[in-house]
Amino acid sequence: MKRVFCIIFILFCYKGYAQQVIESVNKDSIALANQLQFIASVQQKQSTAPVQLDTMIYRRHPYFHFTHPARFIISERQWNGKETIFYSVMTLLIFFALIKNGFSRYITELFQLFFRTTLKQRQIKEQMMQTPMPSLFLNILFLLSAGLFITLLLTHFKLAPDVSFWQLLLYTFACLAGIYIIKLITLKILGWLFRLSDSINSYIFIVFTTNKIIGIVLLPFLILLGFSTGTLYESALSLSFLIIGGCFAYRFYLSYVSIHNQVKINFFHFILYLAAFEVAPLLLINKLLFRFLS
Repeated sequence: MKRVFCIIFILFCYKGYAQQVIESVNKDSIALANQLQFIASVQQKQSTAPVQLDTMIYRRHPYFHFTHPARFIISERQWNGKETIFYSVMTLLIFFALIKNGFSRYITELFQLFFRTTLKQRQIKEQMMQTPMPSLFLNILFLLSAGLFITLLLTHFKLAPDVSFWQLLLYTFACLAGIYIIKLITLKILGWLFRLSDSINSYIFIVFTTNKIIGIVLLPFLILLGFSTGTLYESALSLSFLIIGGCFAYRFYLSYVSIHNQVKINFFHFILYLAAFEVAPLLLINKLLFRFLS
């Protein structure tokens, strides 16, 4: 009887638990059915709702897609500006403007006397040596202009890819300054040894006067070479070489005329001097420069 009573009790408890499970399942199914019915009603309302005009326009717009956004993949670009060239050129122009405003008469006489071949070189020297301060400033301007000119050429032809712009400008400025300082000292020593101080001083005056002219003439070409490309760049480069070559040729002519009037020198000896003191050092420096940069 005890066993029968226990079996009846277990069956009764199981029946109650089954009824609870069935009731919970019925409740969940009813809630799910209500939720599905609500979603269906919302979708029906959205499908039957009238579409506004701006929505229709945006959906069919050729450039703006609000329903199906498009993804555009872009690659990061590195900006290589010319700020260094701009600041360098502007510094040179401001420096020349200060010289022009402070010593305008000296610059005017410089151009007038440089192209006045009938005037004796001694008179030119006496007039120009009265104001040594603008002469020094214009010599510095020549070193900066010529150094920047060479730097732009080396940068354009990619002859020094591993050297920064400022380092290259410093190297060219130091090389030019060293060349003319050594040349000045050598000529002074030669003039003292051979007792030709007047002739050597006249030649030195012509050399540095030509350098001053070149330093001023290079300013507009620096702007073109720094900020132009294509045909304009090639034209500016060719014209700058032509003008610089013309200035040097005119300097050689004035030097020969001046020295020949004071010292009876043979033209062949003058050519030997130009080859030894003008051409050979430039070729040697050019070779050392390319070897250093490579």
